[in-house]
Parts: sequence; structure tokens; C-alpha cells
Amino acid sequence: MNSIFVKTERQKTWLEKLYKKEMNFKNTSAQTDELAIFPTENIQELIQMGYTSSTIPTAYGGEGLKVYDMVLLQETLASFDGNTALSIGWNLGVVGELFGKGLWNDKNLEFFAKEVLNGALVNRSVSEAQTGSPTRGGRPGTNAVKQDGSWVLSGRKTFTTASPVLTYFLTSAWIEEQQQVGFFLLHKDLEGLTIDHTWDVISMRGTGSHDLVLDNVKVEESKLVELPDKPSAAPFSGWLLHIPACYLGIAQAARDYAVHFANNYSPNSLNGPISQLPNVQQLLGEIDLELTQARHLIYSVAEAYDDESRRGYLTNEVAVVKHTITNSAITIVDKAMRIVGAKSLQRTNPLQRYYRDVRAGLHNPPMDDMTIKKLALTAIEQDTIKNAIQM
Repeated sequence: MNSIFVKTERQKTWLEKLYKKEMNFKNTSAQTDELAIFPTENIQELIQMGYTSSTIPTAYGGEGLKVYDMVLLQETLASFDGNTALSIGWNLGVVGELFGKGLWNDKNLEFFAKEVLNGALVNRSVSEAQTGSPTRGGRPGTNAVKQDGSWVLSGRKTFTTASPVLTYFLTSAWIEEQQQVGFFLLHKDLEGLTIDHTWDVISMRGTGSHDLVLDNVKVEESKLVELPDKPSAAPFSGWLLHIPACYLGIAQAARDYAVHFANNYSPNSLNGPISQLPNVQQLLGEIDLELTQARHLIYSVAEAYDDESRRGYLTNEVAVVKHTITNSAITIVDKAMRIVGAKSLQRTNPLQRYYRDVRAGLHNPPMDDMTIKKLALTAIEQDTIKNAIQM
């Protein structure tokens, strides 16, 4: 982490808290990946230190951390363990957005703040096999039907990250009688709600992104907490920056490993470490160039989002950050592996894990093709408006 991005004493305090967890999280990250186990103990430690409730506003008893703060801390956490960072990042982002945008009524927000402050965790459950990414606008196959004053939900959700420890699932469902999508707050202990352990992948193996199965799950009427108006039409929330922040942290870890290796590996064909070689220095310089560009981009957008006077001018910037950083992370890890050579492919070497993990970023929202298309459509629309004004 470049210290120029640390702006407040509160940020320094939180970073100090996280760095106390660094060795524990790093020491278990290989086992988490190898055995594809969820890092439950890491998450519990974050709950105990108040990290998981930190994006609740101070008015509701939280720390009131903003998007910039979250990015700073999530990048650092991901450099320790990517699985832990991505998993808890969803909780931080969902909570931050709920309160930041006032998406629920006051009664529900007050109730939920108390739950999160007491250790509850939440994530949105929106992805489905038949619709693909929800950001593409597909109607969910999960249905909600009103019966005797309650809602009954049935369906299956995929990619439910952190499912082993979630207390609440903020679940999208199609409401036929209203002809729209609604979000329901479902507690993990509801009858008919189960987790199908389907997560068997090569990247981010420890995020527990299993399927959420809803078999006639009955909830009270008040648990319909959101009825968004065309959510896909709005710019992506700044709270989604927890995603690129995670992959930026993994890329930083790969860079640090490569630099340390280059400074300490001295083959007998050289009179010193390989860091003296021009080709190695070229790769190291290119890595730091990528990191510098990516980091300035994400922090400038986060800062703009936190400034209410500037937020309204953001259009595609959050998506651009995600596109830029996830692709840069892949490039950075690749170059780090070129420096280390064949040793980077050993299963005991963290670079092969970083290599697999950063690939997952391509499949987190928003997708690259959607970002590029939206940039093009925005440019076309702006020119059309400009021409209309000049006529």
C-alpha cells in the first residue's frame, strides 16, 4: 500500500487493526485454497473487531466508513487473503449501499443496523443459472407469491458468496402480481432455505459461493424490503468498488513476492541476484506502472463517489475501474510469474494461486463487454444531445 492514499487517522487506525491479522490470514490462505474451505475463523475475527459493521453510518451506531475507506481496507485485506477479502467485501458493500442510498424504510434500516452490529452478515442473492449475470437484465426465475398475508418464495440462486456464514440473504424474486422484481430479506434459519454446496472451481476456491435453494420459503409481508425501479438503468454503485479493490490487493501481493524473489534469488551464473538483470527490471517497472495507474484510478473514483456534489456526474467510472483493475491484475501476476519462472507453477508457490484467483475478477459484475458497450453508447448519446442543442 502506497501511504499517499492514507488520508485520515481513522484509516490509519483501521489499517493497524488489519495488519495485526496479516500473518494469521496469510498463513492459512494456502490451505483455504488447497482444500476449498471457507475461511470462517478469519471472518469471525473481522466480526469481533467491528470490521463487518464498519460501513453502517454513525447515526445507526456504526463507524460510518465511506467507499474510499472501504477500498483502502479491502485492498490491504486482499493482499493477505483474497478469499477472505472478496467474501467480506460483499457484506461491506451491501450494507454501505443500503444505508447510503436509504434503500429501505427507517424501521427496516434500524432493525438491520442492530443485527449487523451484533454480528449478522448479509449478501445479495441475485445470480441464476438461466439468467446469467443479473446486470444483463434477465428476469429472475425465483418467484414470490402472496399467500394469506405472507410471501412464499421458490427458486435457486447461484454464486451466493460467503453462504456458509451469511445470516441474511437479500434475495431477488419476480413478483407476478406486481409484474416486477423485488428483494426479500431472508434469514438463514427459515424453513425451506438450504445451501447446496456446488462451489467447485479453480479460482477463489474458498469464497463458499454455493447455490441458495428456496423451497416454498415463507416470510412475513414486511420482508419485501426493496422494489427497485429498473435497477439496471442506474450507474453502478460506488460500493461495488470492493471488487476491483480485492483484485488490486492480490496483484500487490504478487508484485511483492516477485520483488522479494528477484532480490534474493542468485543463480551461480550471476554475481548477485536476478534483480540486477535488465529484463527483470523491465518487468518489475512495468508491474509498478500498472499498479500505479490502477491505484490512482480506483481512489480518484472512490473519492468522487463519496463527494455528494460530484457523485451525480459519475456515469461509467465505476465500471471502468473494475474493467481496468481486473485486467491489470491479470497482467501483473503474469509478469510476476515470468520473473520467478517455473518455480511459480509449483503448488506450494503463492503465485499460482494469485494467477488463478485474479481470473475470477473477469466474471464479477460488471462484465467487460458491458462496460465497453456502455462507454460507446454514452459517447453516441452525448454527441446526439450536443447536436440537438446546436440545431
